[in-house]
Order: sequence, then structure tokens, then C-alpha cells
Amino acid sequence: MRSVFTIRRAVTMVALVATWCALWGSASAANVLSGIAVAAVALLFGSSSAVGRGIRIIPMLHLIWLVFVDMVGSTVTVVREVLTPTDYTNEAIIAIDLPPGGEHHLLLLFVVITVTPGTAVVAAESNASKLYLHVLHADRRDAVEAHVRQLADVASRALPQGDAS
Repeated sequence: MRSVFTIRRAVTMVALVATWCALWGSASAANVLSGIAVAAVALLFGSSSAVGRGIRIIPMLHLIWLVFVDMVGSTVTVVREVLTPTDYTNEAIIAIDLPPGGEHHLLLLFVVITVTPGTAVVAAESNASKLYLHVLHADRRDAVEAHVRQLADVASRALPQGDAS
């Protein structure tokens, strides 16, 4: 039988409480206590299928790097669009099929796509097989599709999931 209290769970609890306090903007007694309650519920009822697999550091660093490069490049593109007198945008909503396993990281994909200026997730299929994105440059559709698939693949390697069976 697995122990209820482990070092990993304690570290996870501290990280969750710290995140909770950061989201509220202060580490008041009320925020710490409510953070402990939320973290305890999350650890108690959270998915046990991913327990023990953990994060793969190299793919996670690769994902962080990809997001950083996206944010810098997209910021430069949006600033250029704003500062130039000619409008070069060709906005569109595009549909992108996610690769197998991408549905396990849907929230992460929503965040890493939407934090990059000039691109936003506007919808997803109910079975999480397809994302709909708003893009500033429709002529870059193929590059955006390839990049979203790359993000999904790297996320799947960084945060592995078990077989669905």
C-alpha cells in the first residue's frame, strides 16, 4: 500500500499553495489556509493515472524555449504591424487537427498558443481533436499548423500520459 504522505506530495502541496497565493496576490493567512484546502482536494481527487511519471525535464525545457521564441517573435511581428502605416494583416480563423495525444494537453496548448501575441484559440471540437485559431496572417497557415503540432508533440513528451486503454 502506498503511503499517503510522501516528499513528492509535500512538495506538490507547497507548490500548489504558493501558486494559489500568487494568483490571489498575497500570502495572507486566509489565502494560505484556503490554498491548503484547495491543494488537499486537488491531491485527493486528482488524476492518479499520471502519478509517478512526472515531468521529463529536457522536453519541458524544449517546450519552454519554443514558447519563449514564439512570444518574442510574435511580439516583434505585432509591434511592426502596429507601428507601420500599412495594414499587412490577413486575419482568419483556421482549423488545426491535433496529433494523437494532443487532447491530453489541451489546456496547456490553449495557454501556450494564446499567450503569444497575434494568435488566439477561439474554440475546440468537443472531442478535442481540432483547435480553431484566430491568426493575423492567414498566409502563414501551414507554418502555424506545423508549429501547433510541434507544440502538442513536445507537450506530450514533456508530460507523458499512460495508455488510454
